[in-house]
Amino acid sequence: MNPTLWRRLLAEFLGTALLVTAVVGSGIMATRLSDDIGLQLLENSVATAFALGALILTFGPVSGAHFNPVVSAADWFLGRRTGTGLSGRDLAGYVVAQVAGAIAGAVLADLMFRLPAVDFADKDRSGGDLWLGEIVATAGLLLLIFALARSGRTAAAPAAVGAYIGAAYWFTSSTSFANPAVTIGRAFTDTFAGIAFASVPGFIAAQLIGLVVGVGLLLALYPSVGSAAGDVVVAHPDDRSVRS
Repeated sequence: MNPTLWRRLLAEFLGTALLVTAVVGSGIMATRLSDDIGLQLLENSVATAFALGALILTFGPVSGAHFNPVVSAADWFLGRRTGTGLSGRDLAGYVVAQVAGAIAGAVLADLMFRLPAVDFADKDRSGGDLWLGEIVATAGLLLLIFALARSGRTAAAPAAVGAYIGAAYWFTSSTSFANPAVTIGRAFTDTFAGIAFASVPGFIAAQLIGLVVGVGLLLALYPSVGSAAGDVVVAHPDDRSVRS
């Protein structure tokens, strides 16, 4: 049996919050340490990749460490026929916890660096090239996560997912947000990692298209992938192995 829902939602809230804190905080630090935009992106991507791997290890045994509404939605959709993965009620709770956590994480990062707690971003990130980058980043992330679960290699998820996101910073035009909750959270900080609210709908729409593409490819490549939905991102231990 999985941990109780409130514990899983708390893990998703905290994990998403700390992920956004890492993204935003490392972006702020990068701009203070270097004037070179390439070096700033390198510092931001490396910190994010390592932080994501650590957070998956920390919260995976409780909630699965989704930290991403797209991952949770794919988990619900693929697992609904086999009774694995998230229920509809769980999915709604995960999405709310993830979005709330992302906003809290941006606020925390701003406060740590003595910036206004909420300072809405004005950085425009719109255009077909960036949206295409988000489709590619999101679909690729889903392929990686569910392929690991389907092949019984979830132990590799922390390193593999962190490595993918770190690399996708560089090979996608959008720098790989690939996460609607993180996208919303990053609109609350006018820093290196920020995104203007006007650009958020386009990014989320592209991520949802990436969700459809990713799920379609998974069903084509791994027809029985739904049976592994309960192991995404990290297999949940039974209650006997989770301390109260």
